[in-house]
Amino acid sequence: MDFLRPATWEEALAAKAAHPTAVPIAGGTDVMVEINFDHRRPAQLLDLNRIADLTEWEVGEDSVRLGASVPYAQVMEHLRAELPGLALASHTVASPQIRNRGGVGGNLGTASPAGDAHPALLAAGAEVEAESVRGSRRIPIDAFYTGVKRNALEPDELIRAVHVTKAAGPQQYSKVGTRNAMVIAVCAFGLALHPDTRTVRTGVGSAAPTPVRAKAAEEFLTAALAEDGSWDSGAPLAPSVAARFAELAAGACNPIDDVRGTAAYRRHAIGVLARRQLGWTWDQYRGARTLEGAA
Repeated sequence: MDFLRPATWEEALAAKAAHPTAVPIAGGTDVMVEINFDHRRPAQLLDLNRIADLTEWEVGEDSVRLGASVPYAQVMEHLRAELPGLALASHTVASPQIRNRGGVGGNLGTASPAGDAHPALLAAGAEVEAESVRGSRRIPIDAFYTGVKRNALEPDELIRAVHVTKAAGPQQYSKVGTRNAMVIAVCAFGLALHPDTRTVRTGVGSAAPTPVRAKAAEEFLTAALAEDGSWDSGAPLAPSVAARFAELAAGACNPIDDVRGTAAYRRHAIGVLARRQLGWTWDQYRGARTLEGAA
């Protein structure tokens, strides 16, 4: 196994172009596990740890540009206000050691349906900045996942950053696991309210071959909130709305039975998470409107 260690981003792109099968490694929290268990034996590893640009972030007017190697611990500490859903997801990642090493770029590159960041990125509305010696492009998060542990990157492309829309309203994230830490998700759910566009987005993890959105649930809730004038009134949601939203979210799942849980349990759990998160986010939204009115 060859170990390639570029000092600059340009050198990294050139190395990836020359060795398209080289596996990028930064935090190594996914790649090294696969190598240690002999599940993967790449001809080359492409070490990106010397490239400082990948560990930096920039808060813009509408979005955050998050370098591919920004550790989860930094998201938790510095971007909780701008990216609350991703910050909550970061809290659930493994152990403090892994949160200080792993980043969103690794989750995206691995593209495991159980990756903790995926539901939050789907709910927030993110774009993946991919680059090669041929140029740069942005891939909408909805088009990024193409199959089980497969993504839309070309063989010569690397993930440079993720652009995540700043939160305009409440966001939530929850994960079900067999224990409280160091665990792969049995299933996970993310929800984001977007009052600026009066829309809702979701993300479902570990309950389908790829991370997915519960689009029927989103469309139902968006229509229900518009029909009742709830965005303006901030009125409590009818229990029937929450129940139907949960039912549709569970219907978006296409899970399997495995050692961590059954397909039936995953569907049920996603419905429970969806209903709870809707209650939490709507209460947050109503509370913020009350504060605005008092001011």
